Amino acid sequence: MGILYHESSKTFHLFNGEISYLMIVLANGQLGQLYFGRRIHDREDFSDLLEIAPRAMAACPTLGDKTFSLEHVKQELPVYGTGDYRSPAVEVQQPNGSRLSDFRYQGYRIEAGKPGLSGLPATYVEKEQEADTLVVELADTVTGLKAELYYTVFAQGSAVARSVRYVNGGREAVYLERAMSLCLDLPDCDYDWVQLSGAWARERHVIARRLAMGIQSVASLRGNSSHQHNPFLALKRPATTEQQGEAIGVSLVYSGNFLMQAEVDAHNCTRVLAGIHPDTFCWKLEPGESFQTPEAVIAYSCQGLNGMSQAFHRLYQKRLARGYWRDRERPILINNWEATFFDFTEEALLQIARKAKECGVEMFVLDDGWFGGRRHEMAGLGDWRANKDVLPHGIAGLAEQIEEMGMKFGLWFEPEMVNIDSDLYRSHPDWLLETPDRARCHGRNQYVLDFSRPEVVDTIYGMMAAILREAKVSYIKWDMNRSITECYSKALPADRQGEVFHRYILGVYELYQRLTEEFPHVLFESCASGGGRFDPGMLYYAPQAWASDNTDAVERMKIQYGSSLCYPISSIGSHVSVTPNHQVNRQTPLHTRANVAYFGTFGYELDLNKLSEEEIEAVKEQISFMKEYRGLLQFGTFYRLKSPFEGNEMCWMVVSEDQRTAIVGWYRILNQVNAHFTRIQLAGLAPDFCYQNSRDGSKHYGDELMGFGLITSDVTAGEIPPNVAHSCDFESRLYVLKAVEG
Repeated sequence: MGILYHESSKTFHLFNGEISYLMIVLANGQLGQLYFGRRIHDREDFSDLLEIAPRAMAACPTLGDKTFSLEHVKQELPVYGTGDYRSPAVEVQQPNGSRLSDFRYQGYRIEAGKPGLSGLPATYVEKEQEADTLVVELADTVTGLKAELYYTVFAQGSAVARSVRYVNGGREAVYLERAMSLCLDLPDCDYDWVQLSGAWARERHVIARRLAMGIQSVASLRGNSSHQHNPFLALKRPATTEQQGEAIGVSLVYSGNFLMQAEVDAHNCTRVLAGIHPDTFCWKLEPGESFQTPEAVIAYSCQGLNGMSQAFHRLYQKRLARGYWRDRERPILINNWEATFFDFTEEALLQIARKAKECGVEMFVLDDGWFGGRRHEMAGLGDWRANKDVLPHGIAGLAEQIEEMGMKFGLWFEPEMVNIDSDLYRSHPDWLLETPDRARCHGRNQYVLDFSRPEVVDTIYGMMAAILREAKVSYIKWDMNRSITECYSKALPADRQGEVFHRYILGVYELYQRLTEEFPHVLFESCASGGGRFDPGMLYYAPQAWASDNTDAVERMKIQYGSSLCYPISSIGSHVSVTPNHQVNRQTPLHTRANVAYFGTFGYELDLNKLSEEEIEAVKEQISFMKEYRGLLQFGTFYRLKSPFEGNEMCWMVVSEDQRTAIVGWYRILNQVNAHFTRIQLAGLAPDFCYQNSRDGSKHYGDELMGFGLITSDVTAGEIPPNVAHSCDFESRLYVLKAVEG
């Protein structure tokens, strides 16, 4: 790992054992980009990698020089209007109305380790030896605006973290109208674009298409990262597979409005931008004030999409998630929501908890409906005090009874929302986000509190902290069930309304920070009507997230498969729920529901009292299996083997760090007859280890399992013999492979 600056050629080289990132100070003083990819040897002068040539009709800043035009130069902080007609990384409105800037090189510094970002989540290190950070200082001499570009290269892994800090060193206020976190200019466009998109209950489906001339993007203007699009993209070579080939991943550590964009110009060069969405964004910077962009992380892999994903998994699992629960196996929980919805009593909850304890469940979670007048969706949000008509002993009393059973207790909150029928709204009607003299939209009969206001955050913090101080609460499910509309704060002047979306997210982060600091042993799980805010920003505060409100096992295959492109398995909230499923009315076998949920945090979303004795025995076996293997399932090296988006079968696996144990999950959507023989080539095993298969006791070397493959043929391949169980739709199997003596 290192950062080198070659004065003679004015080039920077950031590198570790896997990657290199090269930049150069251009002839006009701006910062140019040369290379990002697999590790290359260092040399004194990389300036020959700067490709320039005279082009007809190019706009050139130097009279008589037709070779240098910003229209055709790769840049780190491009600005529109000085010959570069592509989308810019920064746009600043100045007192004279101009939006033209010229950020020129002033100097640099190298810091051991990695500095934090004020008020924002970001990757981190625990020891200075884990990373080096380069800060390149640029300035616009006309306005006095300074830009500090932060680049962190980690000792391990193929990722670079990038952000920008702007400081107004001038005498007048300016307005940041665009402040992207990352610009990555690539020398060609021979890539497939991969995004994670969908909608409520079908989040993070894998969408892929070829890059072409023009602009492709995914974005959110909903105030949250959204169910529709995730702040992640990948560019992979057309021949790249899960196991082989080049891929570049871009991930934004942010939970609000975002833009991820790739622009292919007329000469097949590709500009990738990632950051806060510039639409609706405008930040006023007074003299002496600063603005910090969110962090973007870019990862490179020459070992396929799995290699890219594993780079994100390792970094986000160990150096984005934080605190007590970061490295700990997650408790197996049961949530009462799909079992009772709003219709429960204290005794009904205790009955669910007693049966769960009998089966081996470790935590009971009380969901919506325990507070204020909350017996339906129309009332109560904002009044975070227990409803004694429903819970005579309050939260503290219920938690104590759950603890006496030998389980931990968890609780649901939706702190960012309010109902009109609530004491909070009646006391503070001006605390809503709403535009004066305009109609306002509700979502789920609720409205959004103005978290850009410190007094709102303080009030909600006070109510939540009071409950956590009084009661034995070990887990918080933090929900957010609607996006933002009519985004206007009554506390800000007209020229700062463009700051509200970002200030809102900063308020959410502040509340998370205060609660996690005061209650460090509480396990937080983020949720936004399921997967509406499943992003790296949330992972910094809550080490796991409810992946989707859709708990159907078949749908979850796609949701969890897509999520794994960027997010570690330990972050994916996944439960076994009732059938027929509440979202799609599908009936799936109990073992398949568990076999999908194992690849996540694992839990139950039903009333176990309503299961048959045979099903209860199966649940006990599932819980026993998860307790034995959850360390491997949640923290092992994860591989995608077969995509549910490409056929009737799906397969994934996880391998222990020492490669001595692996678990393979195999799934078939629809049953078949007279089917062909099937096998799946595994990954990540030690070629020279001999592995015993838990299902049939057979032994095979790792090289055979990765070369020929694991045979998955079953009774569908031929006539079904007597006394052999039939297979069914939505079939699945787990294979536990353990290294044994050859």
